[in-house]
Amino acid sequence: MRATGPFDVKLVPQTMAAGEGHGRMSLDKAFHGDLEATSKGEMLAAQGQVKGSAGYVALEQVTGRLGGRQGSFFLMHTGVMDRGQPSLTVQVVPDSGTGALTGLSGRMTIDIADGKHSYGFDYELPDA
Repeated sequence: MRATGPFDVKLVPQTMAAGEGHGRMSLDKAFHGDLEATSKGEMLAAQGQVKGSAGYVALEQVTGRLGGRQGSFFLMHTGVMDRGQPSLTVQVVPDSGTGALTGLSGRMTIDIADGKHSYGFDYELPDA
């Protein structure tokens, strides 16, 4: 199955142990469209020594309605920018689904165009 739609995101810098080239942020999202949900999470990011090289990891708990089913689940992000070449994996943490989303699995893509965010979510649910 596939869910699509826009989402709003708010990133707020958080304090982190002293050091250069890395940071921590809180995530607050509101998903619209086929996934009507909110999420809260945290992101850690680091910049490389070469311009255009960086990486981030994040975990967010999504709570709401997907395909008419109510529940929550965790998404795990792994993003890399290798000298300007992006790579991003966003997947459901196995067995993290609750409520009617128990057994959820899948991967999400994120697109940003003209400052607006949207998602594509290919997922599977038992008995769906």
